[in-house]
Amino acid sequence: MILFLPELALTFMILVFFFVSLTKLNQPRLQWMGLVLSALAVVASVYTYGQEGSLFFDAYRIDAFSQLFKVIITFGLFIVIYLGEDLSGIDKTLKPEYYLFLTLSTFGLICMSSAVELITIILSLEIASFALFIIIPFRKHGAYRKPMEAGIKYVLFGAAASGITLYGMSYIFGLTHTTYLADLVKIIPGMISQKPLILIGLVMLLCGFFYKLALFPMHFWAPDVYEGAANETSAFIATLPKVGAVVLLIRLIFLAGVDSGQFTWVLAILAVLSMSFGNLAALVQDDIKRLLAYSSIAHAGYVMVGLLCASELGFTSGIYYITGYLLMNLACFFVIYNLAPKGENISFDDLKGLYKRSPLLAFTLAVGAFGMAGIPPTVGFTGKLFLFTAAIKNDMYALVILAVINTGIAVFYYLKMVRAAYTSIESPMPKISLRFSTYLLGIFFIVIILYLGTFPQGFIDFAQEAVAAAI
Repeated sequence: MILFLPELALTFMILVFFFVSLTKLNQPRLQWMGLVLSALAVVASVYTYGQEGSLFFDAYRIDAFSQLFKVIITFGLFIVIYLGEDLSGIDKTLKPEYYLFLTLSTFGLICMSSAVELITIILSLEIASFALFIIIPFRKHGAYRKPMEAGIKYVLFGAAASGITLYGMSYIFGLTHTTYLADLVKIIPGMISQKPLILIGLVMLLCGFFYKLALFPMHFWAPDVYEGAANETSAFIATLPKVGAVVLLIRLIFLAGVDSGQFTWVLAILAVLSMSFGNLAALVQDDIKRLLAYSSIAHAGYVMVGLLCASELGFTSGIYYITGYLLMNLACFFVIYNLAPKGENISFDDLKGLYKRSPLLAFTLAVGAFGMAGIPPTVGFTGKLFLFTAAIKNDMYALVILAVINTGIAVFYYLKMVRAAYTSIESPMPKISLRFSTYLLGIFFIVIILYLGTFPQGFIDFAQEAVAAAI
């Protein structure tokens, strides 16, 4: 029971919102319930951090690796619920169901962090995905014209990615006769040079997680879904599924071994294409959410720089970077949400004069954008430093050079956001009034992004412990 406590906490939350959906509670009470129940899930994850064991015939493993990610994912759910105070972009008749499916998707993600068997992994992935398929069209009618189109694209691309992943699993099972990662890690490294089909199977297996991470070429859904979904939903899709993808990519990449040249080159090419395409496409965007979508494609490439090292330092850097990315991206969506009282999308023109309308929102946006651009002393700078150091130690000099060039390209559009926020406008604009709870959340984002960037060692120690448990 103790080992399964975080999952039980989220299951209880799912059941509560299922029964609440049969009633007519107002939004403040719904959010209050969501905050309390998600906080309990965070407490349960923290409480079970030191526990170790396995469940369900060794298909489900609890260790420092899985529990660290459960803390990150449940905390991310708490922040997303906190951020969407009024759910201004969600149809008012669907708000209880929105919380229900948001929690169900989170449940799938934390199951992914403990899954160490291929069938368990694909089931967890589908639970997390299907809940998101449902809530993307929940956007308020009239707020934007593309929520249904975005939902359909997410379903179609998700179905394609799942099909490719299952096909890759069939190759791996056919060649190894097992679905347990503990057995696969002993068999696959020795088979890659002898049976090239296993390499194809591995790449196909990873496609489902590349889809979640929005890594090239499984990225096509991201811009339309970010733009078409409600701001609250986009904030969730942009962050937590990517954390879940990194969990399984670390487990699965380790299957190939450290010295798998062909496999490493495949991942390196995808990382470079993802960084380059994402950054170049973001340069010409005007819609902020669409810009952040292309930015996420580039950041997926940065994360892969660390993961494809297949070393303790590389995996640790990947965990640190994706955690920082979650915080920086949520900071930007926090600003978007509070700038759009009716749930509409915002552009660069909407950012102009923000420093006068709300100094806190302008500074929060600046800190989040500086972090994603990799400017010190933010967590984004320190994360990139760790990623590139891990790659250099693995003699991946060309990859690091290309990543640094892409970082320079990205600085342009991130600073463009900050410049817009601090640009004066001739016509006076009404000030943005923020609640006290909103002020607290904005200050939290500023402090945590700067603190983790300046003093990373505490979190790095946890990440190293988690990677050691996974390896």
